[in-house]
Amino acid sequence: MYEDKTLVCKECGQEFVFTAGEQEFYAERGFQNEPQRCKACRDARKAVARGPREYFTATCAACGGEAKVPFEPKSDRPVYCSECFARMREEQGR
Repeated sequence: MYEDKTLVCKECGQEFVFTAGEQEFYAERGFQNEPQRCKACRDARKAVARGPREYFTATCAACGGEAKVPFEPKSDRPVYCSECFARMREEQGR
């Protein structure tokens, strides 16, 4: 039903593909307009709008190392460094 379309980004002027899958997604959500910016320009606008992320330092509950996290840790919940967090997710997936 949908076919890939080549569009031109209004921000950088580069061509980008509005894929059939993206068109279907837009239709499911009821979006009327096609995207006007390529993914790189959309991502850049979002980053500017939200500003830089603030990171907090905490002690990893598993290894005791330093963990930098994008949320303010609370004392009632454990915080893990990225390595321990990844290891725990991998173990839970088994």
